[in-house]
This record gives sequence, C-alpha cells and structure tokens, in this order.
Amino acid sequence: MASPNTISQNKLARLIGTAACPVLVDVRPVSDRRTDPRLIPGSRPYPWAEVAEWGGELRGRSVVAICNDGLQHSHGVAAWLRAAGVPAEALEGGTSDWAAGERPMVPVDKLRNRNVSGRTVWVTRSRPKVDRIACPWLIRRFVDPEAVFLFVPPSEVKDVAARFDGEPFDIDGPDVFWSHRGELCTFDVMVAELGLSTEPLLRLATLVRGADTGRPDLAPEAAGLLAASLGLSRIHGDDLEQLDAGMVLYDAFYRWCRDATGETHDWPAGHAKAKS
Repeated sequence: MASPNTISQNKLARLIGTAACPVLVDVRPVSDRRTDPRLIPGSRPYPWAEVAEWGGELRGRSVVAICNDGLQHSHGVAAWLRAAGVPAEALEGGTSDWAAGERPMVPVDKLRNRNVSGRTVWVTRSRPKVDRIACPWLIRRFVDPEAVFLFVPPSEVKDVAARFDGEPFDIDGPDVFWSHRGELCTFDVMVAELGLSTEPLLRLATLVRGADTGRPDLAPEAAGLLAASLGLSRIHGDDLEQLDAGMVLYDAFYRWCRDATGETHDWPAGHAKAKS
C-alpha cells in the first residue's frame, strides 16, 4: 500500500510529457547529484534546505518532491510545501528506483545553459515550422518546463546565444551541438543526447524527421504533421504564439504515439450491416 502523500513511479511516468505533469523538484543533496548526475525528465534541482525561500513561488501548482530514496529529503520538503499551501507529494523510491527501472533520465552535463533563475535558455531562427517547434516542445515537456526560447534572425542566433548564455539549436555550423546530423534532424539528436529514447518519442522523432526533411515516406502521419505545422505558421505571425499553439499539436501527436497507434476510426459503427 502506498504511503500517504506519495506518488508512485508508474503514475508519475504517465504524467511526464503531458500538460498535466506537476512541478518536479529534485531536492537531492549535491553529493547525491554528483553520484548520479542525471535528472528525472522535467525535474529541476532545488536546494532542500532553502525550501522556505523558494516554496512560495510554487503556490497554485501541484508539486512532486524527488530525492535519492524517496524518504530522506523528499518527505520533509513535501510537508513544508503543504504547510505553505502548496499541494505536494513525494516520489516513492526516488531517483534510485527510477534508474533501477531503466526509465529515461536526463544527463545534467547536457544542460549548461541555465540562467541565474535556473531556467534553460535556447536560441534559434525565427519563423519556425517543424523542428524549431518540435524541439521546444520536447524541452518544455521533458527537460525544463520553464525554458526560455529566443527566436531571432538566422545571422544573429550565435551572437544572441553567446550574449545570453543560451544554447543555439537547429542552425548550421561546425560548433553547434544541437543541430542536424546526417539524415537526423535536431529533434532526433535531442531525443538521443538527452536520454529520452523511449518508444513513443522515437516514433514521434520519425514523424518529425519525415516532415522536416521532405521524407513523407518515413511515416504516413509525417505529411499531416507538415501540413498542420505550415498551417500554424500562416495563422500566427508571432513566433511565441505559434509555439504555444504548437505545444497542443505535439501534445496530441505524442499521445497518439504513446497510446493510440492501434486505434482506428470506425464511424458510423455497423454502417455496412445497416445497408443490408
């Protein structure tokens, strides 16, 4: 039986990657994060001893506190948050059980672009279509829900990234880590490098690659993704508004990849029989 004020590993795994995911706070001590420098997808490090300082920022949001074993630090942090009026649970088993279950984890050394408030900063070309919407969706749903995205003219991407300690992505250049590699698009690269190679995300990556590189033969759904992406770019003149709309689009495609690939459309049901 689950302990009070806890969330199971399976339940959290189903929430991660969806808009319903709670705020995930990794409150492991620095020594524990050095032992395993990876994060459960969507979580962000918070100093457990300073919960009284940062806890108030989370009012109005549900929180899951995560530590190494699901006991030492997460229950105390969750209790403090609840006392401050923040609905909070502790993750049963912590990061140890998560890793033992071979669930995806994000390597911290791939996220060197956090600003002073702890948000990651990403810079890319303006007027996005496919890859430059898919990648921000992946980051916000599986890496950093508070990530900042700056859309600028192509010639300014690298300079703006350097100026704001951001990471450039989906732009040509031998020194750009997050970009196309051979036949792979940037979304493929991010899924692999960020430790997110689950079956649903790999399936989605195939759709993104097909839509982004002119390869509709890779998956029948790629053409639909491209059409929807181009339509959004015509509807929205503002890149950030387009990103907001694109989040819903990719939420839907992800849930199809995860839960609905075997479902077919049959309407009206029994129509053939009714004719006879």
